[in-house]
Amino acid sequence: MDQIPYIRPEKLNEQTNNRRQEFTALFKKLKAKKPKNLDGFIHELHDEAFDQFDCLSCANCCSTISPVVTEKDAERMAKRLKMKPVDFISGYLYIDEDNDYVFKQTPCPFLMSDNYCMVYEDRPKACREYPHTDRKRMYQILNLTHKNCRICPVVYAITEELVKIF
Repeated sequence: MDQIPYIRPEKLNEQTNNRRQEFTALFKKLKAKKPKNLDGFIHELHDEAFDQFDCLSCANCCSTISPVVTEKDAERMAKRLKMKPVDFISGYLYIDEDNDYVFKQTPCPFLMSDNYCMVYEDRPKACREYPHTDRKRMYQILNLTHKNCRICPVVYAITEELVKIF
């Protein structure tokens, strides 16, 4: 992968819109064919991209979307904040349309001005795994990956490379 150009978060949506047809065709093709080597390609691109990219320079995910927060996540963060889980849930979370707990606000209430996370060691599982480009059976989350092109410069860069490969 070539050097990842840093795309300012406010430009990601525009850049993705500019390549909408190309990216949509790619993900449609990948869903239809389910290439056996898809995980390998994406994981290699993921590793290369994160060798070059520092999430602290961006934090767009923390600024614009809310992760799913499991009850275990809530318990862990509540303990970290010396709160009762019920108080943490009522103070920070609500149940969304998918019946999942998510933060009441964006940016994340734990995102600090330097883009560090106040509860990093105890952050939700969804945050630990974001942008999900290193998980197995990537074909199962291609819709999410496509959506994340608008949020994460690394996902956008990986998708650009996938267009070249496939």
